[in-house]
Amino acid sequence: MSFARRGSPGSDRREKTLGLHPAERPSSGTHGGRVVTGIVSVFLAVIVWIAFGRALNHGFVDYDDQNYVLRNPRVTNGLTLDGVHWAFTHVDATNWHPLTTISHMLDSQLYGLQPWGHHLTNILLHAAAAILLFFALRELTGSGQAVVGIGDADRDQRSRVQRGSLWASVFVAALFAVHPLRVESVAWVSERKDVLSGVFFMLTLWAYARYARDNVRSSFWYITVIVLFALGLMCKPTLVTLPFVLLLLDYWPLDRVRPSSSSGRGETESRWKRRNTLSWLVIEKVPLFLLSAASCVATLLAQKQALDLSIKAPIQERLGNALISYVAYVGQMIWPAHLAVLYPYPEGNLKVPQVILALLLLVMISVAFFLWRKKCPFLLIGWLWYLGMLIPMTGIIQVGSQVRADRYTYLPQIGLYLLVAWGGMELFHRWRRSREVLAAAAVLVVMAFTTRSYLQTSCWRDTETLWKHAIASTSNNYIAHTNL
Repeated sequence: MSFARRGSPGSDRREKTLGLHPAERPSSGTHGGRVVTGIVSVFLAVIVWIAFGRALNHGFVDYDDQNYVLRNPRVTNGLTLDGVHWAFTHVDATNWHPLTTISHMLDSQLYGLQPWGHHLTNILLHAAAAILLFFALRELTGSGQAVVGIGDADRDQRSRVQRGSLWASVFVAALFAVHPLRVESVAWVSERKDVLSGVFFMLTLWAYARYARDNVRSSFWYITVIVLFALGLMCKPTLVTLPFVLLLLDYWPLDRVRPSSSSGRGETESRWKRRNTLSWLVIEKVPLFLLSAASCVATLLAQKQALDLSIKAPIQERLGNALISYVAYVGQMIWPAHLAVLYPYPEGNLKVPQVILALLLLVMISVAFFLWRKKCPFLLIGWLWYLGMLIPMTGIIQVGSQVRADRYTYLPQIGLYLLVAWGGMELFHRWRRSREVLAAAAVLVVMAFTTRSYLQTSCWRDTETLWKHAIASTSNNYIAHTNL
C-alpha cells in the first residue's frame, strides 16, 4: 500500500478525500469553528424534534413495553440501589443491558408511568447521538481544526478540503438524525437500548479520533475508548462490532496504516510511525475484542430462552435471508416505503433466484469499491462498515420471528451515509457545476426524510394503530393480526 508524500500530486488528491494527516492537525479550533458547531448542533436538534416530537403525545404500545417498563416492578419502583444491583446481576426480558434498564428506572423515578416522559428521553438521546456523530466525524476528518503554520496556497487548499469534510459530516449526521428507518428506534420506548447505545458509540468514535492524533495524552484517550465501549455494550450488545469499525477508520479517514515519512520530524513523529503499523493497530484493540467476546457470551446466555423460542430455520435459509436483507436495507435507505414494526419470516423456502441476485449484487458492489479503494477509500470503508456492523442482526443466529427490522439499521447504515456524503464531495471537487445541484439535493433529501419520519412516527400512536399499519404494509403477517 503506497502513501503519497507531501508536496506530490497524490497528496493533493488525498487531501480532497481524507483531509489533513492526523499527525499534522493542530489541536485548537477557531472561534468561527465553534460558532458553526453550535449552529449545526441546534439544526440537528431541531430536525430531530420536528421528525419525532409528536411521539410525546403517544402512549405505550403492547409490544415489549409491558416487559421492559409497565409490568416490570424493578423499573416501576424507580431508581433504587436494590434496582441498580438487580440490573447488573439479572437478565431483563432475555437481555442483559444494565444501563438501559437503569435508564428506564430513572424515567420511572422522574415521570412515573406517564408515557410522554419516556418518549422524551428517547428523543433527547437520539438528538444527542446525532450531534455527537457530527462531533466524531469532525474529529475523525479534521474538519474542525484550525489550519495554521503553512503557506497561504496550502492553507487555502486545505481550508477547502476541511469545508468539504465539514458539510459532508453535517449531511451524514442529518441523514442519521431524520431517516425514516430511525422512527422505530426513537418512537418505541422499548428501543431505548438503540438510542442509549448510540450515544456511547458516538462518544467512543470521538475519543478514538482524539487518541489517534494526540501523541501527548494518548494513554488517557485509550483508556477512555475502552471505558466508553464497555458502557456501550452494557446498553446494547450489538456494539460488539465496534472494534472492527475502528480498524476501518484507521484506514480512512485517520490514514493510520499509511504514515508519511518521518525524516526530519523528530521523536514525536517517530512515536507516531511506530503506532501505525498494521500489527500494532490490531494489537491495540485486543482489550476491545476481549470485551466484545465477553459480551457475546453474556448475550448468548441471556437470550437462551429467546433462541429456544425462535423460528428454527435451516442454516442455508438463514444465510439466504441475510443476503436478501442486506439488499433490502439498502433499498429502504433509498426509498423508505412500507415500513413496519415487524416483517414476518417468509413461509416456505426462500426463492433461489432472489438469493443469487442478492449475492451477485453484493459481490459486484464489494469488488467495485475494493478496486476504487485508492482513489475513493470512503466507498470501501463505508460499505464494509455497513456489512460488518449488520452481521449480528442478519438472522444467521435467529432470535425472534422477524425476518429483518428497521431498528437493526440504526448504526450500520451510517456507513452508507458516509459513502454517499463523501461521494458527493468527490463530485463537488471533480465537477464544479455540481455544487448548486448537490447542495439543493442534500437539502431536499433531508427535508423529504424529515417529513416522512414525521408521518411514520404517527404509526406508533398506540397499539391498534401500530398493528393496523403493519398489516397494511406487509403480507401474511399473522403476528400483527394476532396482536391486533
